[in-house]
Amino acid sequence: MRRKLVATVLCAAMAASLAGCGMHAPETATTAAAAETTAAAAETQAAEAEAETEAAAEGEAAASGKYDTANMPEVTLVYAEVNPLDTIVGKMATDFKSKVEELSDGKITIDVQASGVLGAEEVVLDTMLGGGGTIDMARISAFALTSYGGQKSMLLSLPYVFVSREHFWNFATSDLAQEFLLEPVDNGSGVRGLWYGEEGFRHFFTKEPVNGIEDLKGMKLRVSNDPVMNGLVNGLGANPTVVAFNELYSALQTGVVDGAEQPIANYKSNAFQEVAPNLILDGHTLGAVQVIITDDAWNNKLTEDQRAIIMEAGAYASENNRANSESAENEVLEELKASGINVVDVPDKTPWQEATAQVIADNTKGLEDLYQKLVDLQ
Repeated sequence: MRRKLVATVLCAAMAASLAGCGMHAPETATTAAAAETTAAAAETQAAEAEAETEAAAEGEAAASGKYDTANMPEVTLVYAEVNPLDTIVGKMATDFKSKVEELSDGKITIDVQASGVLGAEEVVLDTMLGGGGTIDMARISAFALTSYGGQKSMLLSLPYVFVSREHFWNFATSDLAQEFLLEPVDNGSGVRGLWYGEEGFRHFFTKEPVNGIEDLKGMKLRVSNDPVMNGLVNGLGANPTVVAFNELYSALQTGVVDGAEQPIANYKSNAFQEVAPNLILDGHTLGAVQVIITDDAWNNKLTEDQRAIIMEAGAYASENNRANSESAENEVLEELKASGINVVDVPDKTPWQEATAQVIADNTKGLEDLYQKLVDLQ
């Protein structure tokens, strides 16, 4: 190739010399030189294209070989979800399942058991923490571990700790989030948090219309067995009443409770609007969630590659949740309004914040610095 380029340059020089003497170079020499130049350019382009193709192929091979799936043992993990698959958190479970099975070439199967078929969150947690081995993973409320010694997790449930979705995601993608997720490992609880998601802000819904904080006074409002929620409802002048989530519809229907609170999407997907058609958008807590796995499943059922796949798929599901949750929530809210549900906005939340100041003070003792770090992430 080098000799060809030299010849081309010499021919061009000769042609210029002849032209300078008033003579014409033979047409055949000019044609040959042009042909050689064109051929050289084509040869270079072909070589570059071949190199790019090889690089792309190598990149694909590296990607496909990221995990040693050929020698990977097969494993099935049972994943518990209280809500139906058409909810925001149900979709997160589906995204996680599909990505895990894709990355593992089907060697890891995620058996999603949705709609509370494995029990309410408390039942699921009792099963996982008790070492029964029948549930490997679960999507739980971020503060569900409060009753099991999760003091850091409890901070996530405090009223108005997150002022916006952006504020929550600043936390969920920070180093601080990892400290919260690994709290049960530090406590020896038998589970570990993997990643965070959210299902929108939580609001109260009631059998009778509620136009402001004063209308909640004396009402029996369903809560889980959680000190923060009990304190929140008490602060609002209502009566906290513990009812299992899978019994809530009938409790509303029969008057055991007058209302409850849930994110908007869960309110609709569980048909609570049929028995409690009044929704007040107080947004007292962001519906932060986390996915947990038992130490037994993490340490004894999964190889190192499989654990990496679980984490990569979790990041994927979490990112999708972040991208889709707000639009999905807004869509559901418009559907509820169109169906005739009484939806009341709360433009000024100051009275609500003032009414719940005591529950914040009571539950941040000894954790003031950590609570302030959460607040500062806004």
